[in-house]
Amino acid sequence: MSFLRRRSSATPAGPDFDVLAMDPGDWPGNLGAGLLPAPDGSCQGVFLRYDLFGGRGPAMIIGNLPEGSPAREIADDEVPFEVAQLMLALENDEEITVVTTEDMPVMQGDNLLIVRRLKLSESRISCVQFDRSDGVLVTIAAWDRPITDDLYALLKPLPAELFQQG
Repeated sequence: MSFLRRRSSATPAGPDFDVLAMDPGDWPGNLGAGLLPAPDGSCQGVFLRYDLFGGRGPAMIIGNLPEGSPAREIADDEVPFEVAQLMLALENDEEITVVTTEDMPVMQGDNLLIVRRLKLSESRISCVQFDRSDGVLVTIAAWDRPITDDLYALLKPLPAELFQQG
């Protein structure tokens, strides 16, 4: 999977890993991106917020967190970072926990992903996670819409230029 290799550059201008998400040009709503910086200036993760609700909150958040990112360090029943960001964006302060998880195989092109589906105490949130070959954890959290296998076909690496400081 060549598109999952780490990028290397003399002066990092964004994440030092490829961000796997949906191309903003393929999404009819608004898109926002956030970087999680470490004290040393390195990128500890990227999350993209897709808004289909006309400014009333996001429909989906896709996160890419590399190994060692503090946002990955959560308790077993604690929700992933992306779910917390989704609830924050929706201005919903309801306490949510992970009820169960289920691993299932999903094909993405010629590649087999082991996708972890999280069932949450808030049934309007769908959440899945999978590990990439370069150690980056991808989490997709969607509000009020199921995450189907068709979504994985839309995921692709986004161009590095999208995350450069202007």
